[in-house]
Amino acid sequence: MNFRIERGEFICIIGHSGCGKNTILNVLAGLERATGGGVIMDGREIDGPSLDRGVVFQSHALLPWLTARQNIAFAVRSRHPEWFRQQVDAHATRFLDMVGLSHAGDKKPSELSGGTKQRVGIARAFSVEPKMLLMDEPFGALDALTRGVIQDELLRIWSATHQTVFMITHDVDEAILLADRIFLMSNSPRARLAEIVVNTLPRDRTRDSLHHDLQF
Repeated sequence: MNFRIERGEFICIIGHSGCGKNTILNVLAGLERATGGGVIMDGREIDGPSLDRGVVFQSHALLPWLTARQNIAFAVRSRHPEWFRQQVDAHATRFLDMVGLSHAGDKKPSELSGGTKQRVGIARAFSVEPKMLLMDEPFGALDALTRGVIQDELLRIWSATHQTVFMITHDVDEAILLADRIFLMSNSPRARLAEIVVNTLPRDRTRDSLHHDLQF
């Protein structure tokens, strides 16, 4: 396995279950070690988890005893332990607003829908302003309508922050909508990075217009 990701690039990786997508993401996150070689980021080898890499899991992974705003603030304090409470709250609120959830800041996860919880998770990951955002099929359990709304939110935030994104998906349409390049994995037991497809569709593409483009 050998590939390079440019700063600010949006990468989607697609492949059958068991081909190694999650292993790659976990190695990039520092949650697992590669069996050989290593991962270099900004000239330094990755050695364990770091706030330089934010992770959005398939399940929202919110702390159930904290409100949506407190969940984000928890992450912000990890990044900025020297900040006063007012600074932390203001920063958390800014990212809540960014995903359109200013009305839900004081609600706990049990009071939120699945799609809303995922939006809080995305806001939390972006709030620590990581150099790279790693997303493990974050919309897989959502209905099509909610999925579309959050895809739009993700693209909007990514355009505003210019952060690097590496995302696992099983949805080809989703990959074509979101990604600059699409990594295609071959099947196990000899799974490998079979092909890298450059997405030549213009960046102003939308879910509604995607299927009408001849390149699609």
